[in-house]
Amino acid sequence: MASVTITALEGIPLIKAGDNIAQLIVASMQRADLRPADHDIIVVCQKAVSKSEGRVFDLKDVIPSELAKNFAARWEKDPRVVELVLRQTSRIVRMDRGVLIVETGPGWVCANAGLDESNSMAEDKAILLPVDPDASAAAIRAEIKRLSGAEVAVIISDTFGRPWRDGLTEVCLGISGMEAMLDLRGTHDLGGRELSHTVVAVADELACAAGLLMEKASGIPAVLIRGYAYKTAAGTAKSLIRPAEADLFR
Repeated sequence: MASVTITALEGIPLIKAGDNIAQLIVASMQRADLRPADHDIIVVCQKAVSKSEGRVFDLKDVIPSELAKNFAARWEKDPRVVELVLRQTSRIVRMDRGVLIVETGPGWVCANAGLDESNSMAEDKAILLPVDPDASAAAIRAEIKRLSGAEVAVIISDTFGRPWRDGLTEVCLGISGMEAMLDLRGTHDLGGRELSHTVVAVADELACAAGLLMEKASGIPAVLIRGYAYKTAAGTAKSLIRPAEADLFR
């Protein structure tokens, strides 16, 4: 019987700027009598990565623009937060009813450019997304290989909302060591019919699985997934972004 195990990596302290996340992950596994193995998958929450990379900003240093002040005044928002969101934005998708949906980074469309004030552990602090989550994942993967010798895959996950559906779910922001998409085109279903369009966002599915053990108040910044079969590859989360020419909702 096929099975996949999901294990919370406990005992990792609150991350601060400059921390070696890979080293903390390996130490956590050793305390649990675990050792990184080839084809393990390590899912790390975005907030931990952002903190380690110094992506925590002091709102006291943010001077809001007129656009930010006007929007904030209308919808009772903090103009400094609105300004910081706008600074991360390459395209405003929707700006209405107090909601800012924007395109940011490599092309992620999300609320508030991924900015988050929860678990910043200080007043007037805001956490932004990593500048290059794929590079972040690659660096953690390389360090785990250096420390343990194991060839693992690393996924950086974050919590996003979804069009047409309520509730939040985890998605893959960065990946290294495996492809983010599982292309099943050319294979066949149970009836022998060839699949023409089925491409599965497997990195998002793995991020969701890990998210079951990474609740906001749990203090669990990383999860080990073991038993899922994948082919080793460089990988990039940018493959999860629908190309503009195929996006019917732009």
